[in-house]
Amino acid sequence: MRIHINDNVEVRDDGHKYALYPIKKGENVIKYGSPIGHATADIEVGQHVHTHNLKTNLSGNLEYSYEYKDYGITYTGSDKFFYGYVRENGDVGIRNEIWIVNTVGCVNKTAKILAERTGAKYFPHPYGCSQLGDDQDITRKILCGMIKHPNAAGVLVLGLGCENSNIGEIKRVLGEYDEKRVKFLNCQDAEDEIAEGVAIIEELKAYANTFKREKINISRLRLGLKCGGSDGYSGITANPLVGSLCDRLVSFGGSCVLTEVPEMFGAEHLLMERCVSREVFDKTVKLINDFKDYFTRHNQVIYENPSPGNKAGGITTLEEKSLGCVQKGGLSPVVDVLDYGDTLSKNGLSLLNGPGNDIVAVTNLTACGAHMILFTTGRGTPLGAPVPTVKIATNRALSEKKKNWIDFDASPILDGETMDKITHRFLDYVCEIASGKETKNEENGYAEIAIFKDGVTL
Repeated sequence: MRIHINDNVEVRDDGHKYALYPIKKGENVIKYGSPIGHATADIEVGQHVHTHNLKTNLSGNLEYSYEYKDYGITYTGSDKFFYGYVRENGDVGIRNEIWIVNTVGCVNKTAKILAERTGAKYFPHPYGCSQLGDDQDITRKILCGMIKHPNAAGVLVLGLGCENSNIGEIKRVLGEYDEKRVKFLNCQDAEDEIAEGVAIIEELKAYANTFKREKINISRLRLGLKCGGSDGYSGITANPLVGSLCDRLVSFGGSCVLTEVPEMFGAEHLLMERCVSREVFDKTVKLINDFKDYFTRHNQVIYENPSPGNKAGGITTLEEKSLGCVQKGGLSPVVDVLDYGDTLSKNGLSLLNGPGNDIVAVTNLTACGAHMILFTTGRGTPLGAPVPTVKIATNRALSEKKKNWIDFDASPILDGETMDKITHRFLDYVCEIASGKETKNEENGYAEIAIFKDGVTL
C-alpha cells in the first residue's frame, strides 16, 4: 500500500517515517507534536527518515517548571461493572487462584513440583539470597506485593530456611496478614516438604472455594500499562487506544499505573504538565532524573534505546519511542508517583518507578496491585505476568500471524474505526477478562517474574 503525500510524492505504508516537509540539517524533526531528535543531513519531502539522517536530542538531567494543564478528564462515575471476588479485607480480585511465592531461587523446583501436583501457580526466580542493600529490600518488597495480591485467594510462601530473605524477614516486611489466606513452609524444617506443601495447598484451595464471583463496579478495577517491542504504528493505534481506555476508566473512578521510566525520557514534559500538585510534580522530576543518574552511574548513555526490533519497526530515537509510549496514560491527571514495591492506592493515573525490561516491568506492575496488564506490542511476544496480560497488536499483520499471542487488534484505527467506538469495544473486552475470560498468556500457561537488580551479588 502507498501513501500519497503530494502530487509528485508517494511513499510506502510500512510504519516507517517519511518527511512531509523539507527539513534542514540541524533542525528538529517533529512527530506527535514534539521533537524526536534533529536531522543530521538535509531531508527532502518524501525521503525516509531514520537512523541514517536522524539523531536524538537527549542528554543529561534537565530543570523543569511546573504549570498544570487540565485536559478535562474528570470523574463522572459509571454503572458499568465486572464480576470479581471480594476478599475478607475488602480488596477485590479478578482471579481466585492459589499462588506459590518462593522466598529464594533454591526452592524453584520444589515450587514447580507442588504446582504440578496441585494446580497452584508458581513463579520461579533466582533472587532472595546473596543480595545486599537495596537489592535485597526490593526483592522482599516485590515478593510481599505478590503475597498481598488479591487475585490470589490463597498463598503458600515457600522458603528454604537459610536465605537472607527468609520467612522471618518476609513476615517483617509483610506486616499483618490473614492466616487463613497466607501460609508458610520452610523446606529445611520439613521431613517431607512435598507432602507438607501439598497438604497446605489443599487447605488453601478449600478456603478459596468459599469465594464466589459477584457484581463489582468498574471503579474498583486497577490496570497496569505496559509497552513491549514497538513499531511505527504503536503511537498511532495501540498506545492511544490504551490511553483512551485509561481516561475512560479514570473518569469512572478506576486506577491505572504507568511504568518504564526510561521510556518516558523525551516525553516526560507531557506527564509533568498533568501532575495534580507541586508535590507530585517534584516526585516526577525526581523519578526521571534519578533514573538518568542510574544510567550515568553505570557509564551508560541515557538514550541507548530503542532496541534493534524497535528500529526495524520504524522507531529511530528514544524520544520517538517515549512520545508513543506515554500515550498509554492518555490525558488523565497524574495523581501519584510510586517507588519499587509500593502499592497502588489512589484512583486515577499513577507513575511507577522501574525499567522498561518487559519481565521486570510486568512483575513490578503485578506487585503494585494491578489486576491485569494492558500490554501493547508491535513486534509480538508470548510473555505473561502472574496476572492476566492483554496483548494489543499495533498492526493487522501481527494480529493475524500470532493469533496464539494476541488478544486484541488495535489496527482497525488505521482503517477509519473511530477511537470512541474501538475504546467502547475494548472496554467491554477488558470487563470480560476481569470477569474470568482467559487471556492468551493464561491459556498458554505463561506467567513469569523478574526483579530489578542494581547491586552486589555475594
